[in-house]
Amino acid sequence: MGRAFEFRKERKFKRWGHMARTFTKIGKEITIAVKQGGPDVTGNPRLRALLQTARSENMPKDNIERAIKRASDKDQSDYKEVVFEGYGPHGIAFLIEAATDNNNRTVANVRSYFTKSGGSLGTSGSTEYMFDHKCMFRIKSDKPVDMDELELELIDFGGEELYKETDEDDNVTYIIYGEYTAFNSIQKYIEDNGYELISAEFVRIPNVELKELSAEDRVELDKLIERLEEDDDVQNVYHTMKTEDEE
Repeated sequence: MGRAFEFRKERKFKRWGHMARTFTKIGKEITIAVKQGGPDVTGNPRLRALLQTARSENMPKDNIERAIKRASDKDQSDYKEVVFEGYGPHGIAFLIEAATDNNNRTVANVRSYFTKSGGSLGTSGSTEYMFDHKCMFRIKSDKPVDMDELELELIDFGGEELYKETDEDDNVTYIIYGEYTAFNSIQKYIEDNGYELISAEFVRIPNVELKELSAEDRVELDKLIERLEEDDDVQNVYHTMKTEDEE
C-alpha cells in the first residue's frame, strides 16, 4: 500500500480541530492562493480547489469573501508561508508548516513549544528530507469507477496512489496522492472527467520508518503536538512517531 496508506490511516477524516480553526486555516490558504495566482478562479486552479474544500467544510460565504479581499487589501499584512523543522522528545522528527504575518512571533512560539517539551527547533533541512511533499485529492463519482483503470490513467497526470473509502452510510470517496508538482494536472484531469472534487491539499508523508513509543512516552509527544496545533499561525504538523492506529 505504501507510505501514503499509513499516513491516510492516521489522518482519516481528521480535520483541523474545531470549526473556527478550520475556517482560519482555509482562509489563510485562500488569501495566499489569491496573492500568488489572482482572484480569477478560471486561471487559478489552486484557488478553485480551495473554494471547493471550503464549501465541503461548510465555511460561510462571508469568511471566503474576507479571505479573498485580504489578498488585495494594501492595509493588511501579507501571510508568509514558513516551514519549521525540529526534534521532539525521544528523537521524533517534526516538520511544521505555518502561515504568518509576524515571523518573529511564530519562530519564538514554535521554539518555546519544543523547549518546554524537551525538544529543539532545528535548522533548515534537518528533518525535511524525511518527508515527501505530495498533493492529495478527495473525489466522488456518480458512476461506477474501475479502480485499476483510473489508477493507470492518473499515472500519466502525476498520480501515484489511489484508495477507496466507504463510510457508514455506504458513501464512496476516492483518495488520490500525487507528486507535489502534479497538483494542477491531476486537478484538471478530475474536472475534465466529470468527478466531483471534495477537497484538495498538499501533505507531507514520512518516508522513514515510524518510531514506536510506549504509551507513557507518547503522552509527551501528544502534548507537544497539541501545543503546536493550537497555535494560530500553525497550519500543519507532521512527525515520525507511530500512532496507535498504525500498530
